[in-house]
Formats: sequence, structure tokens, C-alpha cells
Amino acid sequence: MIHRINLSLTPEAASDAREIARHMAEAIHSQESDINVIRILRRSVDARKPRVVINIEAEVFTCNDHPEERAAPFKARNVTGGKEVIIAGSGPAGLFAALRLIELGIRPVIVERGNEISERKRDIAQISRQHTVNPDSNYCFGEGGAGTFSDGKLYTRSKKRGDNSRVMELFHLFGADADILYEAHPHIGTDKLPGIVKNIRETIIECGGVFLFNKRITGLMISHREIKGVVTGNEKFPSDHVILATGHSAGDVYHLLHHQKIALQMKPFAMGVRAEHPQVLIDRIQYHGRSRGSWLPPASYTLARQVGNRGVYSFCMCPGGFIVPSATSDGEVVVNGMSASRRNSPWANSGIVTEIKPEDLTGFSAYGPLAGLQFREDIERLAWEAGGRRQTAPAQRLTDFIDGRASSSLPRCSYSPGITASSLHEWLPEPVESALKEGFRAFGRIMKGYLTDEAIIVGVESRSSSPVRIPRDPSTLEHIEVKGLFPCGEGSGYAGGIISSAIDGIRAAEQISLRLGL
Repeated sequence: MIHRINLSLTPEAASDAREIARHMAEAIHSQESDINVIRILRRSVDARKPRVVINIEAEVFTCNDHPEERAAPFKARNVTGGKEVIIAGSGPAGLFAALRLIELGIRPVIVERGNEISERKRDIAQISRQHTVNPDSNYCFGEGGAGTFSDGKLYTRSKKRGDNSRVMELFHLFGADADILYEAHPHIGTDKLPGIVKNIRETIIECGGVFLFNKRITGLMISHREIKGVVTGNEKFPSDHVILATGHSAGDVYHLLHHQKIALQMKPFAMGVRAEHPQVLIDRIQYHGRSRGSWLPPASYTLARQVGNRGVYSFCMCPGGFIVPSATSDGEVVVNGMSASRRNSPWANSGIVTEIKPEDLTGFSAYGPLAGLQFREDIERLAWEAGGRRQTAPAQRLTDFIDGRASSSLPRCSYSPGITASSLHEWLPEPVESALKEGFRAFGRIMKGYLTDEAIIVGVESRSSSPVRIPRDPSTLEHIEVKGLFPCGEGSGYAGGIISSAIDGIRAAEQISLRLGL
């Protein structure tokens, strides 16, 4: 027989497979020896009440029943000599588009501006050691895109875009732990993502796909409003179909498209800071003062507040994580957060951002659809100045920021290039500064202990979403003016995060297959 069971267990019991089996047997009024297989469908931590529990939803198979084998999430084909499609960018959108093209018998040619994984790691190390940023190979650009060093939070659960479970299964196939298939908040870890990305690349090449590294897109080949390929420096790569998956940090790509008179749209986006606390403090708040022990994961939080007509919310919360430099060129400071698979650092950090609206950009109207991009670039340049014209980041104690005073000292921080004291309340744009202050005050009322001298804010968190949208037909995903051009992923302005970007890439591949009659 097959039984569908929902259990609420103590963290200690939920960490022991034998205890889980015992409770499952009790739930179906049977003996443990009668159970053939327990398949976990969903697992989540419920810390809303003082008694923290782990909720487990599972299928229990007894007698002669066993779960059916899952269909293979990827069906490899040899596409050598097949119709070629150019993919600009090797982030989640580009890689998953390539995998789907192969299944459909189409040869992907991935043109990536940055280095492959091993070289990219060296480029990233130089940011902290020498404060130099390779504009083509950094935390945002290079093999795997920003997704490689994003820590792999796979939180999207919406079914509006496509099949989330298939993306999870593909990640598992290429090396992610099986728990991403059932955890309520699946997470891979920045220590494991490079190996997974490398496995995906090797599979694409084995199937006949092509990777071209250190090839920055410098132009699109367009004739009579139809795409004919891409240009990288002095080289041309012809194709009637181009998937543009360059990510929202590629400001040069937006400038290129605007220069070539390809339609773009300004869109609302978000900007703020990264707030960091000791992880033990967040654990104490979220787990009601109890010891986390070895049974509970490092606690996280999700916060949101409406301040006037502007939302303030947490973004990319990283328990047991660290703050990293995400600038894509010298002359700017950008911060982001990530964590390893074990989430075992002593810090917890989260982006705390607020909405940037069209009315905030009236002074940038000369930039047309790139007004938000220029606004973002200006603030990142201010952060560079405030940080001492290096990758040292400007920082301030949270309580000092709220009270509008300079910090005479700073607590330890996970940001490896280093921090320098700066009065962020003086140079952040007024709409951002005032909204963040009120938002933090509200968060302090929600989480008692959140507002503390031990907390620090680091600037600026400016790459949470794209300030530009590349308009496309919602049914075909094709650009509204340029036939054969398929903007997708975060850089298109229609996706946000690893899962939605991967699904966007898959959908673009399928639309191209339909166009080719395959």
C-alpha cells in the first residue's frame, strides 16, 4: 500500500532516520519491518511557536509496493552538425537553455565573456587580495554567471513560469544533494555550485555543444530587423537565433542594445544595503531563545514592510554566510551575500532593499530607458568613493544609521576585502535612506533584538533586480522588434533568481524549437 503521511516532529527526532521510520509506522498503524520505502516529499522548519517542530510530508510504501522510478531529467543527444543557436551568457538561463536545446536536437554555441571556473576563481581572489576587478571575470561574469557564486538558494515555488521540479532534478543530476528535491527552502551552497556548473558544461560539450570563453559581445548582427548573429571584437558568429542571457549586471550590454536602437524599457528595481548580524543572535530570536544544537539549521528570516508608498524588504537572506564583493569593474562597490552548503560561518546577512520608482529618476530623464541603470551606476560610484576608492566597502553600525550619527567603531564583518566607517545616512539617496530607516525600525519591532550595536550595514546592495527590461512577446519570448532574438533570464527583466532564470532559458529553447519546426 501507499500511504501519504504528514508528521510534526521535534528537531531531534527529525534528524534521526530510525526515529522518522518509527513515527511513520505508528502513523499507519503498522510495524517498521512492513515499510519498504519512505519517500520524503517536503520538509520544513516551523518556528512560529515556542516549540519548534519539523514538518515532514512523505509517502510510505508497504507490502509489495515501491515508488516508480523517476524519469530521467535529461535526455542526451548528439547534436554535432545540428542547427546552431547562439547563447550569449552561461548563467542559469544560458546553461539550462543549452541543455534543453540538446534534448530538442539543436546545437548550442555558448559565448561567454568571462573565464571558465578554475580561472574565474583566481580572478575572484584578486578582488579581496589586490582590490582589482576583472571586468569580464568576477562574481557576476564568467562560467555559470552570477549563479555560480550566488550560493544556490532555490526558493522560487511559483508554477506560473514552468516546471520548477524539473530544474531541481537537473541540479540533483549534476551533483546537488537530494535534499533540494524536498526541502521547503532548498539550498546548494557556493562550495558545491562550481562543480555542478562544470559537470553541466562537460555534458553539453560531450553532446556536441560548444563553449567559447573570453568572448565579450560587442555587437549584434541585424538585417531588416532579423538577428543574424553576434560580434565579439573582430569575430563574428552567425545564427538566425540568439538567446540573450547576459544577466542584469551587464550594463555594457544594455548600452550596446540602446546604441543599436533596439527597444528597451525602464522598469522599477530595488536598492539598499546588506545587514549583517551574529548568527547566534538570529538563532536566539527565531528559535525563541532555545539552543539550536546540531538538529536545527542556522535560522533565517523574511521581512517586509510598507513605508508610505514604498516597500522595504529582505532579499537573499544568507544564514551562516558572508558578504562578498560583486562589483563588475573598478570604480564601483557592490555587495551581495552567499553561504556554503553547511552554512557554518558565524554571521547571518541579508540584503535590505527598497523600491526605486520612476519618480525617483526625474533627474535622469536624458538617459531614456537607461535612467535606472545610470542611477544605479552613480550610487555604486558613491560607494566606491566612501569606501576609499578600493573594494573596501562603506559600513555603519545599524543603530548609528537609524539615529543618523557616524560610527566611531565597527564590529567584525565577513566582507573579505575589508570595511571602512562611513555615514551611509548622509550619501544614500533620500528616498532610499528614509525608507530603510523606517523599515529597520519596523523590523526591530517584529524581531526583538534585531536592532543592536552588534549589527552592521554594508553598502551598497544594488543588483537585486534589473533596472531595464528588454521587451518581448509574452507568448513566444521573442523580442518585440528583432526576429530571432530571445532575451531571457534576469537580464531580460522578466526573471529573478536561479530557478526562474533557468525556466526562462528552457522556455526560450522550446520556442526556438517550435520556430524551427522541430
